[in-house]
This record gives sequence, structure tokens and C-alpha cells, in this order.
Amino acid sequence: MRVLNSVINWLHRIEDAVLASLLASMILFAALQIVLRNLFDGGLVWIDPLLKVMVLWLGLLGALAATREDRHITVDIISRALPRLIHRVAYTVTRLFAATVCGFIAWHSGRFVSMEFETGITAFGSLPLWLAEGIIPLSFALISARFLLHALRGAPPRPKAET
Repeated sequence: MRVLNSVINWLHRIEDAVLASLLASMILFAALQIVLRNLFDGGLVWIDPLLKVMVLWLGLLGALAATREDRHITVDIISRALPRLIHRVAYTVTRLFAATVCGFIAWHSGRFVSMEFETGITAFGSLPLWLAEGIIPLSFALISARFLLHALRGAPPRPKAET
């Protein structure tokens, strides 16, 4: 079990490093493009489409990281007032529902990316479009797995009411 926890911690660190690197790269590329446009009346044609792809990747990997910590966007006004047992059941049901929805999205986006693979269209330069879009089914599959793990783990203890 200790080895598994160590591996999971390393995977989380890698995930965080990829997110930080992606964000830093986006900032650098956007700043470079702004400087090139303002000082030289032009820019690099591949930066704008690359930034669009990077936004997609950053958003989905960010959602994956948020789900890892069970800190995704939730509406929990009612759950705070529920009795403990009902709260635990509601937590599990909502996580199972979210896992199911994300699983369907992963499946159908995988079919979509497969169709893009067959077309051979490129996103920009020689980067295949399916490769740029490949993060969609991958991230939703992992998000689905994380929701399932949260459902199996059960609801964490509720924070004490603020005074």
C-alpha cells in the first residue's frame, strides 16, 4: 500500500508539473506574440492555433486536477443541511452520476477523435488534429475514474459550520 501511495503521489506531482508548464508556456507564447505584433507588425502564424489547443488542454487537465482533490464545481447548498447519513448517500449518488456522465462523454469524444484520425486533418503545421483533441476522451475517462473512486471512498467529513 505504501508503494501505491508513493506512485500516486508522483503521478500527482507530474500532473501538477504539466499544468504549471502548460500555463507558463501559454503566457510566454502569448507575450511573444504580443511583442512581435506590436514591434514588428507581425507574429508567428502557428502561435494562435497552438494557444487555442493549449487552452483546451489546460482546461481539461485543470478539471482533472480539481476532481483529484474533490474540489470541482459543485452546488451544495442543500447538502450542508442534510443529516449525516443522507449527506453520505447524496454524495455517493452524485459522484456515481458524474462518473457516468463523464464516462459517456469520454466514450463519445473518443469516437469523435477516432473519426478525426481517419480524416487526416491537421490542426496547424503537421500536428494531426486528432492528437490535439486526444485530451478530451483521455481527460474525461480519468475524471470519470476519479469520480468513481470518490463514490467508492464515500463522503469526507463535513467541515464545521463557520461562526
